[in-house]
Amino acid sequence: MSILRTVVLAGLAVAFAAGFAVRGSIDPVPAVQAQAPGPVYELRTYYAAPGKFTALNTRFRDHTVRLFAKHGVSNITYWTPVPGAAGAGEQLIYVIPHASQAAAKTFWSAFMGDPDWVKAKAASEASGPLTTRVTSVFLTATDYSATR
Repeated sequence: MSILRTVVLAGLAVAFAAGFAVRGSIDPVPAVQAQAPGPVYELRTYYAAPGKFTALNTRFRDHTVRLFAKHGVSNITYWTPVPGAAGAGEQLIYVIPHASQAAAKTFWSAFMGDPDWVKAKAASEASGPLTTRVTSVFLTATDYSATR
């Protein structure tokens, strides 16, 4: 991935992450009123349950990233807030691309039903859920964006 793309996506996360913290648990793909033309980028923030941040990162590192790729979704980038910043030690933020919002819905349905995911999720949550909530927003690149 180019440095420019990484910087652009990092800017997206910084600019948007703070604004999506007020919702409760959500469905993997939130209901939308109007479908943006593709491609779209999905910015997701996971809020770790107390004491579960390391386990959440382990599940992503050992299972989720591989399963996203298995289902044809690129792993663009993953972030955690720096020590001392709001959300440090409790938020995992990432961006994944989809051809469209409809494609995202299809992806999440297939991913959630994947037996490997079901097994990994159950094993990682044997002592309780890893997250308290997940937020998601679909983004589309502006006409002056380097990601177009």
